[in-house]
Parts: sequence; C-alpha cells; structure tokens
Amino acid sequence: MASITLKGNTVNTIGELPKVGSKIADFKLVQNDLSVASLSTFAGKKLVLNIFPSIDTGTCAASVRKFNETAATLENTVVLCISRDLPFAQARFCGAEGITNVVNLSDFQEGSFGKAFGLEIIDGPLKGLHSRSIIVADADGTILHTEQVGEIVDEPNYEAALAVL
Repeated sequence: MASITLKGNTVNTIGELPKVGSKIADFKLVQNDLSVASLSTFAGKKLVLNIFPSIDTGTCAASVRKFNETAATLENTVVLCISRDLPFAQARFCGAEGITNVVNLSDFQEGSFGKAFGLEIIDGPLKGLHSRSIIVADADGTILHTEQVGEIVDEPNYEAALAVL
C-alpha cells in the first residue's frame, strides 16, 4: 500500500506501482469506440501510460494536453491516457480540445487495471479512482520509469518520464 495526499490529506492506494526493470503486465481497457485494447494492441511500441483520476479535473486535463503535445514528436511511442472515466467523457474532452495524438483508455467496467497495477485509491473522497501515475515501458515491455505523484493535485514530472525514452 502506498500513501499519497489529496490537498494535504492522506489517502492510500491498493498497492505499489510495478518495479522498474520488470515487465509491464497485460491489461484490458476500453477504447472510445467501446472496443477492448490490451498490451498486444501496442506490441512493438514504447509506451507512456498517463494514469489519472478523472479527465474532468484541471490537473488531469493538463496532463492529457501536455502529453498530446509531446506525443507527436515521439518516435515509435504511444501515449495511453488511462482513467476510470467513461469512454464517452474521454472522447468528449479530447474532441473539444482537439486532442488527437494520445490514446484514451477506460478502466470503468471493473477497475481491474488500477488493482493490477497497484494504483487504485482505496479510501478518501476519490476512493475507487486511479492515483496520478506515470509508467514508461520500452518496446519489449520492460518498465523504464514509474512515478506515483505524491500529491494528487500536482502534475507528474513530464521531463523525467520522457527522458527515459
């Protein structure tokens, strides 16, 4: 279990992020067209997983915008923006913002991604949502970088995440 904060108040997650050097676990997440994507959908690509509580909050929206800008310049890399939001909400936000360089994925059905990756919040007002986290993996699925942002309202360290690519 990891402890993070929400506006200074301690909240906990179900576990710990995967370790650098380990292989990224398979997942099944829902795309905006309601089809299911898994790790094999992105085989042979480097991955940046931008994980957050909800697209409808300022910091989460800022991270999607930032990674959308960066994604266009990354070679053989896919940025996955993952939350428990409904795919319709993700599509609405990205459509309104003109965001086209990232892939939105939803864990709305069972929250299995958040549980498997140790980042589901288990108490406090955001219970059941994902903590703000970044996971970067190479094209072979080896995890190169992880960050669980200590204060949920803060943005991740974009530079550190992108530097490992």
